Amino acid sequence: MKVELKKNLVKNWFKVLQDVICSEIEKIEKKEIKFISKEWQKNSQKDEGGGEYRVLENGKIFDKVGVNFSEVYGKFSKNFKQKIPGTNTSPNFWASGISVVAHMKNPHVPAIHFNTRYIHTNHGWFGGGMDLTPCFKDINFKKWFHNELKLMCNRHSKYFYKKYSKNCEKYFYLPHRKETRGIGGIFFDYQKNNWEKNFAFVRDVGLTFNKILKDTIEKKNKKKWSSKEKEIQYFKRGRYVEFNLLYDRGTKFGLQTGGNVQAIFMSLPPLAKWK
Repeated sequence: MKVELKKNLVKNWFKVLQDVICSEIEKIEKKEIKFISKEWQKNSQKDEGGGEYRVLENGKIFDKVGVNFSEVYGKFSKNFKQKIPGTNTSPNFWASGISVVAHMKNPHVPAIHFNTRYIHTNHGWFGGGMDLTPCFKDINFKKWFHNELKLMCNRHSKYFYKKYSKNCEKYFYLPHRKETRGIGGIFFDYQKNNWEKNFAFVRDVGLTFNKILKDTIEKKNKKKWSSKEKEIQYFKRGRYVEFNLLYDRGTKFGLQTGGNVQAIFMSLPPLAKWK
């Protein structure tokens, strides 16, 4: 399959998935609050792509949720290209992806993160994943979440869940706090061996996320919460901010490649605290 066809198929899927996820979230909010959408360009002087980010705030369920689509291309800087595979002969790149971060009003509903992406230098690869960051322990809920991910992974390979869940546990870790960000999930990168199978897996990850988002809210949002529990959520969000600003690959990639700052930082919660 030609490279340009692969790029078109991937970016069209990410754009469709953005519509699907936003529609589901507005349905959950009973369409009383809508997403605010903004399109952006990477470079106003020449065509280097861009994207669209959508944000919904102050909902009954969501304090803030952002759904970002991007398609960007150009050349990596001399320093940054050394960190990216396939740039030995050329700094040129193309990248497209979708990312979602949801911070909930009810502190019993976990913060939810998901992204999938496709990057092409002299070869292409997929990456992405999803994870949950609850404020309170719930062993049965954690088992349910990981079982959903395992069922999805097993549709594609019996090796995926074990490998990608370990990747997630290792990746979403705050070394300066000596603690994980949440209860894990899956995380994968540099997936390039079989394009058709990898693309099928990435599509399934997106659809599974949409289901897990809806099911998580149904399981958790009915529980009543107190102002004390809300305070705990604010401090937990502080940990989320620390990870995204210090360690998150997507944040670094977006900033290094001229991405839209508002779209990159849409992952940050509307209010957080530290101690």
